[in-house]
Amino acid sequence: MATTTTTATAATATPTVVRAPAQAGVFEGLNPSIYNPADPLVLFIIQATIVIALTRALYWPLSKIREPRVIAEVIAGILLGPSVMGRIPGFTDAIFPPASMAPFRLVANIGLVLFLFLVGLEINLAYLLSNWRIAFSVAALDMTIPFGLGVAVAYGLYHEFAGEPGTAPISFGIFALFIGVAMAITAFPVLCRILTSLKLLNTTVGVIVLTSGIANDVVGWVLLALCVTLVNAGAGITALYVFLVSVGYSLFLAYAVRPAFIWVLRRTKSLENGPTEGVVALTLFMVLASSFFTSIIGVHSIFGAFMVGLMCPHEGGFAIKLTEKIEDLTSTLFVPLFFALSGINTNIGLLNTGTVWGYVIAIIFVAFFSKLAGGTLGARLNGLVWRESFTIGTLMSCKGLVELIVLNIGLQAKILSTKTFTMFVIMALVTTFSTAPLVSWLYPPWYQQKLDLWKKGKIDWDGNPIIPADGQDSEEKYRKGDVATRLLVYLRTDGLSSILGLISLFTSSSAPTPAASASSDNEKAADPSAAHTDEQRPLRIQGYRLVELTDRNSSVMKVSDIEDYASHDPIVKAFGTSTANNTSRDVIVSGQIAVVPEEGFADTLATQASKTNSDLVLVPWSETGTISEIQSFYYGGNSSIKDNMLANKDFAGLVTDVYEKHRHLAAVGVYVDSSLLSTSHPRSRIGDDSQATKTGITRQLTRDATGVSLAEAQDIGAAKFHSAESKGPKVVRVLYRGGEDDLFAVRLGYQLAQTDKVVLEVVVEAAANRADSEMAALKSVLSESLGDRVVYLDAQDTAEAIQSLLSPCRQVRSSRSVLVVVGRSVSSWLASSVDAGPSSSAAAELAAVRKVLGLKAARLAAEVRKGAGDKANVSLLVVQAKTAPATTTTTTTTTAGEGGVSALKRKPSTYSQESGHVGA
Repeated sequence: MATTTTTATAATATPTVVRAPAQAGVFEGLNPSIYNPADPLVLFIIQATIVIALTRALYWPLSKIREPRVIAEVIAGILLGPSVMGRIPGFTDAIFPPASMAPFRLVANIGLVLFLFLVGLEINLAYLLSNWRIAFSVAALDMTIPFGLGVAVAYGLYHEFAGEPGTAPISFGIFALFIGVAMAITAFPVLCRILTSLKLLNTTVGVIVLTSGIANDVVGWVLLALCVTLVNAGAGITALYVFLVSVGYSLFLAYAVRPAFIWVLRRTKSLENGPTEGVVALTLFMVLASSFFTSIIGVHSIFGAFMVGLMCPHEGGFAIKLTEKIEDLTSTLFVPLFFALSGINTNIGLLNTGTVWGYVIAIIFVAFFSKLAGGTLGARLNGLVWRESFTIGTLMSCKGLVELIVLNIGLQAKILSTKTFTMFVIMALVTTFSTAPLVSWLYPPWYQQKLDLWKKGKIDWDGNPIIPADGQDSEEKYRKGDVATRLLVYLRTDGLSSILGLISLFTSSSAPTPAASASSDNEKAADPSAAHTDEQRPLRIQGYRLVELTDRNSSVMKVSDIEDYASHDPIVKAFGTSTANNTSRDVIVSGQIAVVPEEGFADTLATQASKTNSDLVLVPWSETGTISEIQSFYYGGNSSIKDNMLANKDFAGLVTDVYEKHRHLAAVGVYVDSSLLSTSHPRSRIGDDSQATKTGITRQLTRDATGVSLAEAQDIGAAKFHSAESKGPKVVRVLYRGGEDDLFAVRLGYQLAQTDKVVLEVVVEAAANRADSEMAALKSVLSESLGDRVVYLDAQDTAEAIQSLLSPCRQVRSSRSVLVVVGRSVSSWLASSVDAGPSSSAAAELAAVRKVLGLKAARLAAEVRKGAGDKANVSLLVVQAKTAPATTTTTTTTTAGEGGVSALKRKPSTYSQESGHVGA
């Protein structure tokens, strides 16, 4: 009996088997919206997805009015917080429960650390030191006035809202220091984006704002670090220790860590070739270690990351290349979470009394007008006019994301309550949102142009020219053949080789006739002073490279450091070196880079053409199928672009804008290389004798018993090039039917034929006005100057004109390369003369090209694609003449309006070559 009892007791005491956690997820009843501390990732993904999606949705309309993305990020947080969606029953408990905010805040703060590191990378202290006088004079007033008025506002805030829940018992001095910093600080990263989007970064206003913003930011972060130190320190002696350790740590980074880091960069060649994976890992290690150190000594962790960013060198574009490695994930995931957290912590419902809203209005008024007054007075004392000064003051009032970072630090340090935090968040949104519209109104492009001409002494304040325009007779100009002596060339990676071939025709020396040479010698003997004026005018060629501006930090950094890029950019260097070293006349070559939004390419070219007083703007047609220059083996998979490189809507839109915006500024020539008119695949159109050109290149392995070596077989797919000199003389053909564009085309053809290596053929169609006096005079000059190197071909109809333009040259049988120059005017050649064949797609392509390049160029391109130009490699240059001459003046005086602006020190922004030598 006892035995039985014992057995029963033992069986009862057997422990229950514990099952493993459910692994089947929703199939076992898992609710993903319920926060699980053991697996917080599920709910975090939901939170991050909602934040990122809402932020992007809000940013799309705001980007159309040039507002920074931080506004969308904060508004998204406010919508998700207690102010809006938090009022929906159960929303906060389901999506943002209090228990889940710890991992959310952790990820957001990691993003904040990385973002402050990027902010430090963006600040180039060398740029500040080169303009330190103006920077500190403007920044001094721009900080002291807001700081003083901020202390006054802090007095009321401290006594009205002291002791609110969530605040620490701090003295008025610490509170006033924090409010003063919050009022005085400027958002440097947002400021860069606004300046760039408004095309002000390289202007006088942009230089002053940029350098003053750097000084403002550095001083502001130092004061904020001091404020946080005072809050965290329990006693005065502790605050002193923290301050001294912070100063010592900054010196340690500057004089010990930075030299060692640069040594590593040089050993790994990261300065020249960009950071290696190991260097990126080392940099992130330094960022985290520095953040850890500043955090444990009582200063916020972001200051350690910021100092490492300041420490990184900018030589060789290292800071930009490092930013490109880190920025996408940071700006896309981490930063929106942090600023959404700011919005979630904002509760507009707490602003429920008239007194509170009175303080909100006072904060906005002081924050905006104190910065406006300080920046305006500082700029005015440096000699700027009032409107420029107001623009600078308005820009310096921008708060943006730096202000929100400061406010979050104040909230975490319990300096601010949720109510006062909400007040300042509203102030940051209002001041940031109003900056770009106010600057566009105060400093529009027309005023910038007028002010520039006034400062140079070309016009008076009413816009009247001080010196009458140069009245050089156009007849004399085109008789000399100098229709275009100032060329502006749009440089593209894909069109570089073709545009260099065209430029070589411009840079050849003139070949004056013996009669002209004898006459010139007699005039020089009679008047020695005329020796220089009788010589051929120097040709000025500026290559202008356009790089797309994106929302990335690295893109904005390229704009601010653009001076260092023009002389190192491989495209600019290749263009300058090739042009300057392959010329036989006096040529001045320069190169410049502009980083602008893609939709602003045409405007930027027009602005540069106006500044340089260009005669002709040359644009090569895209070979990539898009405006972008990034090469693609598959051309985006667009079969229409692959088959016809002229069927390119994006680039066609750019060309149309270029034509329209330059109509009254300069002549425009769009160059379509012969390879782009081929119907074969773009990648296999070079090397006419290659079997791969006809059948395509196969990647399939096959058995080969013929004894042909692998190296010989691989030559099938090689691109083959030929020496330009080996092809002998060049042939330039021009179609003339009347009109300004056609007359300019003939004059341009005459300029290209100034060397004995060019034969000029002018095809005159029967529809042309043969009584045109200017054409008759030009024809006389051509015949006298070129002799038998100019040929006139009469065409009775369109078909005969096409045959003459596309047939092999009769005078130069060894040359198969023909450049056809046609005017863009679409009033000639009736649409009924176009025979696109049975294919309706061909007709559609022809209509699309006609809208951009004109009917003549479209007809010629269609005929080449049909095979009419098989016997000649035909390239097209479609020109549009300048319809109204721009007023040109000579600068003789400099007004006093420049004032202190002359003290600005900008590094040379162009890479220039004169006779093959690199300019200073």
